[in-house]
This record gives sequence, structure tokens and C-alpha cells, in this order.
Amino acid sequence: MELETERLTLRPWRETDAEALYLYAKDERVGPIAGWPPHKSVEESREIIRTWFAQPGVFAVTLKGDDTPIGCIGLTTGARSNFPIGDDEGEISYWIGVPFWGQGLIPEAMREVIRHGFEDMGLKTLWCGYFDGNEKSKRAQEKCGFAHHHTNEAVYNQLTDDTRTEHVSRLTRAEWEAAAH
Repeated sequence: MELETERLTLRPWRETDAEALYLYAKDERVGPIAGWPPHKSVEESREIIRTWFAQPGVFAVTLKGDDTPIGCIGLTTGARSNFPIGDDEGEISYWIGVPFWGQGLIPEAMREVIRHGFEDMGLKTLWCGYFDGNEKSKRAQEKCGFAHHHTNEAVYNQLTDDTRTEHVSRLTRAEWEAAAH
């Protein structure tokens, strides 16, 4: 399945995307603030595609007219989420390569994933999280209508082997519908 916005195509990941993924995922400014270590090789990026990204609801973010991934956005539901949520709820997670920061591309992708979650999948609530200090992620969520719900202190992150403060935001279907009309 593919989703489209004015400037983007969101499509399934392919193993052949490994070099493009590595180009952005090796950058120290991308992964650690999002909760994962920088990629160390193209082969590691290929393995991440196989084990994490090749699942339903995880999309490569590409610019229209250029099939090269520049980021990732995912909508995971129920037990597949990082949060303890029901099957009628979803978690949106995302990142984008540094050269594309500040262009509003992730909020644009998020709006389409939100629409997909509520309209196509019939979800009742969407959740997002960001770690303390990730102001770009916080702003992206606010632009898309998410509001702070709660904060989790001292959350252990196995991928980075550290403890962080996580802020969790929520958007209900009713809130989204009210804002859209």
C-alpha cells in the first residue's frame, strides 16, 4: 500500500533501499534523539529493513518523483506498538534525514498517516512519543493536533542502553474530526 501527499509518496520499504537508509541513519543527529543508535553499515541498514521496517504500516518517506527514501514513518497498532494500547489505537513514529529538516515534510506525512489511521483503519486514538530534548519531534506532533497526555520518567531504552524521559502525546478521532471541520 502507498499513501500520497502533495509532496510525498509513503511506500513500503524494500531491501534495495539499504544504501539510502544508511546515508541518513548513520548520522549521529538522527537516531539517538529518536531512540536508536546510528547505523554502522549498509548491511545493518538492510537488516533493519528486514526485521523492523518490512511490516505493515511502516513506510519509506520519499519525495514525489524520486523513489529514494529520505525518512521513515510508521503506524503500528495494538500489541505491535511501543505503548500499552488497544487494537483500535495506533502509535505513529517517524524520522527524516537531516538535509530535509525544517521543511514540514514529517508533519505532511503525519497528516496523511493520521487520516489513514482514522478513516481507512477506523482507529479511535493515535499516540506519539518523543524523548526529552527532541523539540523538532514535539513541534511536529503539535502541528498535527497531538496534545501532551503524560510523561514517563526514567524509561530504559534497550536500543541505546540508556534511561530517558519520554513525553507521550495523544490525538483522538473526535479531536481530529472537530479540527478538520
